[in-house]
Amino acid sequence: MLEVKDLKKSYGKKEVVKNVSFTIEKGESFGLLGPNGAGKSTTISMICGLVPYDQGEVLVASQSVKQFPVLIKKKVGVVPQEIALYPTMSARDNLLFWGKMYGLTGAQAKKRVEEVLDIVGLKDRGKDRIETFSGGMKRRINIGAALMHEPELLIMDEPTVGIDPQSRNHILETVKALNEKGMTIIYTSHYMEEVEFLCNRVGIIDHGEVIALGTKAELCSRLTGSSFIQMKVESLSDDAMKALKNTVENGQVTFQQDTGIIEVFTPNPQEAMASIITTAVHAGLKIESVEIKESNLETLFLQLTGRTLRD
Repeated sequence: MLEVKDLKKSYGKKEVVKNVSFTIEKGESFGLLGPNGAGKSTTISMICGLVPYDQGEVLVASQSVKQFPVLIKKKVGVVPQEIALYPTMSARDNLLFWGKMYGLTGAQAKKRVEEVLDIVGLKDRGKDRIETFSGGMKRRINIGAALMHEPELLIMDEPTVGIDPQSRNHILETVKALNEKGMTIIYTSHYMEEVEFLCNRVGIIDHGEVIALGTKAELCSRLTGSSFIQMKVESLSDDAMKALKNTVENGQVTFQQDTGIIEVFTPNPQEAMASIITTAVHAGLKIESVEIKESNLETLFLQLTGRTLRD
């Protein structure tokens, strides 16, 4: 369904996307992850045809985005992070407007509006103005707008930001159902559990490059170990961090400033725990808690980028 080949993009002298390559099969649900500023949004914009690329190629259903931009846009639905709706218009009229933008007319457009309202679970609110909707309901109509022309490829950029748990769950179940019916999905999120729930494969981008690509099992096999040490402290000096790193052989130590959490990745965390605690105490750290945690995609992301997905 999608082939991205050696994609490059620069703004001035700053290269924001560097030789990005990956493929997505028809019917696949693919998670695209990266910290803020990693080049993820630029890559998505180039796939959609919204931003021209400097080098490389993007093929949707074997057709070039650069050569056939209008044709490609008919195959792709985009759910932006921002709400792309008219607040004083009803949900039904918003969907009708976006349907007409994609070439749907008359009875065909009206029929599709009712189908989409049913898909997003808001058929009973179709006559109501968007400005009367909750944040979660607005996001569901936002998704509906991207579904009006029945795209083959649906690109979703942070579709659950800032909404209530009930709406979030409804959106996740909706996306899951669309994928199970054959729609190809690209999904970006700051919530790793969403990606683990929805996606068959994951690509991680950092500093404009794809640094990991594969299924959850394939990616987790790259971890230093199946578990790691997590230690919460009041603060961490540079000297204390250096001492901890010197204590860990063939491992990695990271620190999250906002949460005060130190994470130590080592092949044998159970064996290393005593020496880690001893080093921390000698370095003057005030330890609030220590535990051994099981590794997951969030752990891999932290190991590869040195940051959490929400940084």
